[in-house]
This record gives sequence, C-alpha cells and structure tokens, in this order.
Amino acid sequence: MGFPNKNEIERALKKLEKSDGTLALGPDASTLEKFRWDLCQKFIKYKKAHSHNQKQLAELLEVDEAKISKILHHRIDEFSTDRLIALYSKLDPDLKLKVG
Repeated sequence: MGFPNKNEIERALKKLEKSDGTLALGPDASTLEKFRWDLCQKFIKYKKAHSHNQKQLAELLEVDEAKISKILHHRIDEFSTDRLIALYSKLDPDLKLKVG
C-alpha cells in the first residue's frame, strides 16, 4: 500500500471538514478561548478520573447527553462561560479558576 494520491487526500480532507470531532485550540486563541478550552479539559479529566461515561456525567449534571458531548469535544459555542463554570462547579465545588 503506497502513499495516497492527491485526489484521495483531497477527498479525505473534505470528509474531515464535515466531521464533528474534538476541536483543537488555535495558535491565535484569545485568553478567553484558552480559559474555556481549559475548562472543557477539566470536564474530560473529571470524567476519566471518576470512570464515568458520557451518560453518567450528563445525569450527574442534570443535562442531556448531547450537551455533555459538546463540552467533551470543545464544541461550546452555545455555552456561556458562566454556564460552563456553573456546570463544572457541580462536580468540583472547591473549583479554583485562573485566567491567563
């Protein structure tokens, strides 16, 4: 199996553009974007540390599973920063936040 040709690469890139995977933090991210991204990371770390699946985390936070999926994949445009903080505070009431 050799290296894919240009057409195969272009087809693969077009498929990836339409996918709903985890968003990465861009190199020019603002301080707020970095803060929100870090907050999503806290949800992921909590989920792993407590061996919860997505459904269990949704039940714990009393939100639907689709919303948890969006948080875990950093697709948080519909969430205010206050909402993300409030949700995570349910998991960790002693939450200490640092901006910058």
